[in-house]
Amino acid sequence: MGDLLIEGAHEMLEPDLPTGTPQKRMAVLYRHLSDRVATADSPVVLAGDCLAPIGVLAGLQRRSIDPTLIWFDAHGDFHTWETTHSGFLGGMPLAMIVGRGEQTIVEGAGLTPLSEDRIVLADARDLDPSEDEAVACSGLTVTAVTGLARSVPIEGPIYVHVDVDVVDPGEMPAVNYPAPGGPSLAEVRTALLHLRSTGRVVAFSASSWNPDLPSADRAARATGSLVDLFTA
Repeated sequence: MGDLLIEGAHEMLEPDLPTGTPQKRMAVLYRHLSDRVATADSPVVLAGDCLAPIGVLAGLQRRSIDPTLIWFDAHGDFHTWETTHSGFLGGMPLAMIVGRGEQTIVEGAGLTPLSEDRIVLADARDLDPSEDEAVACSGLTVTAVTGLARSVPIEGPIYVHVDVDVVDPGEMPAVNYPAPGGPSLAEVRTALLHLRSTGRVVAFSASSWNPDLPSADRAARATGSLVDLFTA
Protein backbone atom coordinates (compact mmCIF):
# COMPACT_ATOMS: atom_id res chain seq x y z
CA MET A 1 0.00 0.00 0.00
CA GLY A 2 2.49 2.60 1.15
CA ASP A 3 3.31 4.98 3.97
CA LEU A 4 0.82 6.93 6.03
CA LEU A 5 2.23 9.78 8.11
CA ILE A 6 0.12 10.76 11.11
CA GLU A 7 1.34 13.25 13.70
CA GLY A 8 4.95 12.72 12.65
CA ALA A 9 4.89 8.92 12.81
CA HIS A 10 5.20 6.71 9.72
CA GLU A 11 2.97 3.68 9.39
CA MET A 12 3.11 1.13 6.59
CA LEU A 13 -0.39 -0.10 5.74
CA GLU A 14 -0.36 -3.73 4.63
CA PRO A 15 -3.70 -5.27 5.62
CA ASP A 16 -4.62 -8.86 4.84
CA LEU A 17 -6.66 -8.91 1.66
CA PRO A 18 -9.29 -11.42 0.59
CA THR A 19 -9.19 -13.44 -2.57
CA GLY A 20 -11.24 -12.09 -5.44
CA THR A 21 -11.02 -9.51 -8.19
CA PRO A 22 -8.50 -6.68 -7.95
CA GLN A 23 -11.43 -4.31 -7.40
CA LYS A 24 -12.74 -6.27 -4.42
CA ARG A 25 -9.27 -6.53 -2.91
CA MET A 26 -8.66 -2.81 -3.38
CA ALA A 27 -12.02 -2.05 -1.81
CA VAL A 28 -10.81 -3.72 1.39
CA LEU A 29 -7.41 -2.04 1.16
CA TYR A 30 -8.84 1.44 0.81
CA ARG A 31 -11.45 0.86 3.47
CA HIS A 32 -8.52 0.18 5.78
CA LEU A 33 -6.91 3.42 4.65
CA SER A 34 -10.14 5.33 5.21
CA ASP A 35 -10.30 3.95 8.75
CA ARG A 36 -6.88 5.43 9.51
CA VAL A 37 -7.53 8.77 7.81
CA ALA A 38 -10.80 9.12 9.74
CA THR A 39 -8.83 9.24 12.99
CA ALA A 40 -5.99 11.48 11.77
CA ASP A 41 -5.31 15.18 11.60
CA SER A 42 -3.63 16.35 8.37
CA PRO A 43 -2.70 12.87 7.08
CA VAL A 44 0.05 12.47 4.48
CA VAL A 45 -0.08 9.35 2.31
CA LEU A 46 2.64 8.05 -0.01
CA ALA A 47 1.13 5.38 -2.25
CA GLY A 48 2.05 3.27 -5.23
CA ASP A 49 -0.82 4.43 -7.43
CA CYS A 50 -3.59 6.98 -7.77
CA LEU A 51 -6.36 4.79 -6.36
CA ALA A 52 -5.37 5.65 -2.79
CA PRO A 53 -7.22 9.00 -2.83
CA ILE A 54 -10.47 7.03 -2.79
CA GLY A 55 -9.58 5.85 0.71
CA VAL A 56 -8.30 9.25 1.79
CA LEU A 57 -11.48 10.99 0.68
CA ALA A 58 -13.67 8.37 2.33
CA GLY A 59 -11.80 8.91 5.60
CA LEU A 60 -12.16 12.69 5.35
CA GLN A 61 -15.88 12.34 4.73
CA ARG A 62 -16.21 10.25 7.87
CA ARG A 63 -14.85 13.29 9.71
CA SER A 64 -17.53 15.44 7.99
CA ILE A 65 -14.91 17.11 5.77
CA ASP A 66 -16.06 17.82 2.21
CA PRO A 67 -12.93 19.07 0.44
CA THR A 68 -12.12 20.47 -2.94
CA LEU A 69 -9.78 17.93 -4.55
CA ILE A 70 -6.72 19.37 -6.31
CA TRP A 71 -5.29 16.61 -8.51
CA PHE A 72 -1.80 17.08 -10.05
CA ASP A 73 -1.19 14.54 -12.80
CA ALA A 74 0.31 14.24 -16.27
CA HIS A 75 -2.68 12.03 -17.09
CA GLY A 76 -6.43 12.36 -16.67
CA ASP A 77 -7.11 9.13 -14.76
CA PHE A 78 -10.63 9.65 -16.10
CA HIS A 79 -11.25 6.40 -17.95
CA THR A 80 -14.17 4.04 -17.43
CA TRP A 81 -14.58 0.54 -18.82
CA GLU A 82 -16.33 2.15 -21.80
CA THR A 83 -13.30 4.25 -22.77
CA THR A 84 -10.25 2.29 -21.65
CA HIS A 85 -8.23 0.25 -24.13
CA SER A 86 -5.85 -1.20 -21.55
CA GLY A 87 -8.19 -2.09 -18.68
CA PHE A 88 -5.71 -0.39 -16.32
CA LEU A 89 -7.47 0.45 -13.06
CA GLY A 90 -4.87 3.12 -12.34
CA GLY A 91 -6.29 5.08 -15.26
CA MET A 92 -9.77 5.24 -13.70
CA PRO A 93 -9.64 6.65 -10.14
CA LEU A 94 -10.67 10.24 -10.84
CA ALA A 95 -13.67 9.01 -12.82
CA MET A 96 -14.56 6.65 -9.98
CA ILE A 97 -14.31 9.48 -7.44
CA VAL A 98 -16.97 11.51 -9.27
CA GLY A 99 -19.27 8.51 -9.61
CA ARG A 100 -18.46 7.47 -13.16
CA GLY A 101 -17.86 3.87 -14.19
CA GLU A 102 -17.53 0.91 -11.87
CA GLN A 103 -18.00 1.82 -8.20
CA THR A 104 -16.80 -1.36 -6.46
CA ILE A 105 -13.76 0.32 -4.88
CA VAL A 106 -15.64 3.54 -4.10
CA GLU A 107 -18.50 1.71 -2.37
CA GLY A 108 -16.15 -0.65 -0.54
CA ALA A 109 -14.12 2.24 0.83
CA GLY A 110 -17.28 4.02 1.90
CA LEU A 111 -16.87 7.07 -0.34
CA THR A 112 -19.77 9.25 -1.42
CA PRO A 113 -18.75 10.46 -4.90
CA LEU A 114 -17.65 14.07 -5.19
CA SER A 115 -19.39 16.59 -7.40
CA GLU A 116 -17.31 17.25 -10.50
CA ASP A 117 -17.24 20.97 -9.78
CA ARG A 118 -15.23 20.21 -6.61
CA ILE A 119 -12.31 18.80 -8.65
CA VAL A 120 -9.35 20.73 -10.07
CA LEU A 121 -7.20 18.75 -12.51
CA ALA A 122 -3.75 20.27 -12.94
CA ASP A 123 -1.55 19.72 -16.00
CA ALA A 124 -3.19 16.60 -17.45
CA ARG A 125 -1.30 16.89 -20.72
CA ASP A 126 -1.41 13.24 -21.82
CA LEU A 127 -5.04 12.20 -22.30
CA ASP A 128 -6.09 9.14 -24.28
CA PRO A 129 -8.69 9.22 -27.05
CA SER A 130 -12.22 9.21 -25.59
CA GLU A 131 -10.76 10.15 -22.21
CA ASP A 132 -10.04 13.62 -23.55
CA GLU A 133 -13.67 13.96 -24.61
CA ALA A 134 -14.88 12.81 -21.20
CA VAL A 135 -12.73 15.41 -19.45
CA ALA A 136 -13.77 18.17 -21.87
CA CYS A 137 -17.47 17.43 -21.31
CA SER A 138 -17.16 17.08 -17.53
CA GLY A 139 -17.56 19.62 -14.76
CA LEU A 140 -13.89 19.39 -13.79
CA THR A 141 -11.79 22.54 -13.65
CA VAL A 142 -8.72 21.94 -15.81
CA THR A 143 -5.72 24.19 -15.31
CA ALA A 144 -1.96 24.43 -15.60
CA VAL A 145 0.26 24.01 -12.57
CA THR A 146 1.43 27.59 -13.02
CA GLY A 147 -2.20 28.74 -12.78
CA LEU A 148 -2.52 27.10 -9.37
CA ALA A 149 0.46 29.09 -8.16
CA ARG A 150 -1.53 32.30 -8.67
CA SER A 151 -5.13 31.42 -7.85
CA VAL A 152 -6.91 30.42 -4.68
CA PRO A 153 -9.49 27.59 -4.94
CA ILE A 154 -13.05 28.06 -3.80
CA GLU A 155 -13.58 28.40 -0.08
CA GLY A 156 -13.41 25.42 2.21
CA PRO A 157 -10.99 22.57 2.92
CA ILE A 158 -8.55 21.35 0.29
CA TYR A 159 -7.20 17.86 -0.33
CA VAL A 160 -4.10 17.79 -2.55
CA HIS A 161 -3.07 14.68 -4.49
CA VAL A 162 0.09 14.63 -6.61
CA ASP A 163 1.01 11.95 -9.10
CA VAL A 164 4.71 12.69 -9.32
CA ASP A 165 4.71 12.10 -13.09
CA VAL A 166 3.18 15.59 -13.33
CA VAL A 167 6.77 16.84 -13.08
CA ASP A 168 8.66 16.81 -16.37
CA PRO A 169 10.54 13.47 -16.65
CA GLY A 170 13.79 15.37 -17.04
CA GLU A 171 13.53 16.10 -13.32
CA MET A 172 11.31 13.19 -12.23
CA PRO A 173 12.68 9.98 -13.75
CA ALA A 174 11.64 6.45 -12.84
CA VAL A 175 7.90 6.88 -13.39
CA ASN A 176 5.90 4.23 -15.22
CA TYR A 177 4.23 6.57 -17.72
CA PRO A 178 6.51 9.56 -18.41
CA ALA A 179 4.96 12.47 -20.28
CA PRO A 180 7.42 15.06 -21.61
CA GLY A 181 6.57 18.74 -21.59
CA GLY A 182 5.52 19.03 -17.96
CA PRO A 183 6.21 21.68 -15.36
CA SER A 184 9.51 21.80 -13.55
CA LEU A 185 9.93 20.51 -10.03
CA ALA A 186 10.27 24.12 -8.84
CA GLU A 187 6.98 25.09 -10.50
CA VAL A 188 5.14 22.23 -8.81
CA ARG A 189 6.69 23.16 -5.46
CA THR A 190 5.61 26.78 -5.94
CA ALA A 191 2.01 25.72 -6.60
CA LEU A 192 2.02 23.42 -3.56
CA LEU A 193 3.46 26.15 -1.36
CA HIS A 194 0.71 28.49 -2.52
CA LEU A 195 -1.97 25.92 -1.63
CA ARG A 196 -0.33 25.26 1.72
CA SER A 197 -0.29 28.99 2.45
CA THR A 198 -4.11 29.04 2.43
CA GLY A 199 -4.07 27.09 5.70
CA ARG A 200 -6.90 24.96 4.32
CA VAL A 201 -5.06 21.80 3.19
CA VAL A 202 -6.53 18.96 5.27
CA ALA A 203 -4.71 16.05 3.60
CA PHE A 204 -1.92 15.40 1.12
CA SER A 205 -1.07 12.30 -0.89
CA ALA A 206 1.41 11.40 -3.59
CA SER A 207 1.68 8.45 -5.90
CA SER A 208 5.35 7.68 -6.11
CA TRP A 209 8.10 6.65 -8.48
CA ASN A 210 8.95 3.08 -9.50
CA PRO A 211 11.97 1.96 -7.42
CA ASP A 212 12.86 -0.67 -10.03
CA LEU A 213 13.48 1.84 -12.81
CA PRO A 214 16.75 3.68 -13.55
CA SER A 215 17.48 6.84 -11.54
CA ALA A 216 14.95 5.86 -8.86
CA ASP A 217 17.15 7.45 -6.21
CA ARG A 218 16.90 10.79 -7.99
CA ALA A 219 13.11 10.43 -8.24
CA ALA A 220 12.97 9.60 -4.52
CA ARG A 221 14.78 12.82 -3.65
CA ALA A 222 12.55 14.88 -5.93
CA THR A 223 9.42 13.32 -4.47
CA GLY A 224 10.72 13.88 -0.97
CA SER A 225 11.09 17.59 -1.70
CA LEU A 226 7.35 17.73 -2.43
CA VAL A 227 6.16 15.56 0.45
CA ASP A 228 8.32 17.51 2.90
CA LEU A 229 6.22 20.61 2.25
CA PHE A 230 3.37 18.96 4.14
CA THR A 231 5.32 17.16 6.84
CA ALA A 232 7.46 19.94 8.32
